[in-house]
Amino acid sequence: MNVGQLINQIILMFGLMLIGVLINKLKFMHAQTSNDLTNVLLYIVSPCLIINAFEQPYSNDRIKQFLLAIVGVFLLYIIEIIVAKLVFGHLKDENLRRIAQYGSIYSNAGFMGIPLISSLFGAKGVFFAVVSLAAFNVFSWTQGVSLFKGEKTDWKSILLNPNIIAIVLGALLFIFSIQIPNIPNQIIKYVGSVNTPLSMIVIGNSLANIKFTKDMLNKEIGLTILLRNLIFPIIGIFLLKLIGVTGIAFYTTIIMAACPVAGLVVLFTLQAHGDAAPAISAMSLSTILCLVTIPLVFALGSVL
Repeated sequence: MNVGQLINQIILMFGLMLIGVLINKLKFMHAQTSNDLTNVLLYIVSPCLIINAFEQPYSNDRIKQFLLAIVGVFLLYIIEIIVAKLVFGHLKDENLRRIAQYGSIYSNAGFMGIPLISSLFGAKGVFFAVVSLAAFNVFSWTQGVSLFKGEKTDWKSILLNPNIIAIVLGALLFIFSIQIPNIPNQIIKYVGSVNTPLSMIVIGNSLANIKFTKDMLNKEIGLTILLRNLIFPIIGIFLLKLIGVTGIAFYTTIIMAACPVAGLVVLFTLQAHGDAAPAISAMSLSTILCLVTIPLVFALGSVL
């Protein structure tokens, strides 16, 4: 796959986002509807997509690349956490400190990454993308949550997350070459197939509610976006190449790492009773800029 194909796919996804903006302006989707669709995507559609991705022939090479990707992704998260702490840990504004650290570390891997990977590489790509998705859930709901709440890790909520359960079930299907009966298999495929358009429409609907002003961008938010969209993904390129991740596994993991600021930063800020404006700024501007930064990161990964 070349950069041109990637750019075309991202433009297509932004076109779907514009449909979401239109739906918002026509008042066809209200806040509660958006929240309900988000839950459907996270807890029903995404797990089906994941299970479907594991329905492929067992391969030692595929397992090797899968395990190497796990090592690379977890090492990258550790590096990101350390760097974000060093860069933003000194900020006196607690709200901005939490948003900048979380926003720079955690990408919108589920809502933006999985649909993009599914469109570009199909089930083979999603197979490797679940590594990044699993790591996101583990780190975001442990270290990420602690930034805002300072609470002990709720491992029960992590382990019972439908996406984690789907990854475990899918891995068992793959390792033991278990075939799902035809009718349930078709149902899973049909449900998983709506992930890309529905995710983009929901994101577009959310962006339509944001009023963009020059006050949205300060140097801390700008640095957050720079780290999230460019610097951390570029570090990921060198790290993955160093440990031997190649092919679809490499490009899938890099694209997932290059996705914009995770929307959860807004939810966590609201739950901590903080000012959500900087979080909304980081998420929305990072999402718009990824139209340029994801292809740039992909191109760098191809030539380095």
